Amino acid sequence: MKILGIDPGMAIVGYCILEYNEKNIVLLNSGSIRTSKDNKEPCRLLEIFEDMSAIIEKYKPDAASVEKLYFFKNQKTIMPVAHARGVILAVLGKYGIPVFEYTPMEVKQVLTGYGRAEKKEVQVMVKHALNGVNLPKLDDTVDSIAIAICHSRSKQEVA
Repeated sequence: MKILGIDPGMAIVGYCILEYNEKNIVLLNSGSIRTSKDNKEPCRLLEIFEDMSAIIEKYKPDAASVEKLYFFKNQKTIMPVAHARGVILAVLGKYGIPVFEYTPMEVKQVLTGYGRAEKKEVQVMVKHALNGVNLPKLDDTVDSIAIAICHSRSKQEVA
């Protein structure tokens, strides 16, 4: 099964494609969609829509795991992130990809056993799950991998 992991954002959308077969997890690709703050929001959302569509068309994932907005520290950025997340969900719906949502606390709980784990602890567990593969430098991309691994270990099944 191919899982598309997504960490939504307006400036940066982290994504990954994992291949999961009940025993092994293989990272097929990872990266980020970056939009310029110099562009107006509609243009940035369209860029996310188009880039996410291209990723889906290229990799044809069986399921998507997306970070759920649960609590946001920065009230100034919550609306743009919510808009970007909405566009991402619309793209997934357009392609008929089942969506599974996880809060950051759920991801940390599944990967480390502790829902309030530090980012570094999550990164260690992501690297371990990928058999020591070097992780991307960008936190958003690593977060997308953690979200996809969380789904691979969850009890939810693709409908």
